[in-house]
Amino acid sequence: MANMLKITLVRSTIGSKPQHRKTIEALGLKKIRQTVEKKDNPQMRGMIEKVRHLVEVEEI
Repeated sequence: MANMLKITLVRSTIGSKPQHRKTIEALGLKKIRQTVEKKDNPQMRGMIEKVRHLVEVEEI
């Protein structure tokens, strides 16, 4: 099984750039403290890197 990433939104997107808001939405996050599990691949890593100031990431 591929490695998974646990991504948690820890800061609000209010005042963020529209591109960052869209990235958070594309990750499937809507509310603060919401967590999603995604496959660990270069595309996910790139999206996380764009919004690293808004999320916490944990490898599972």
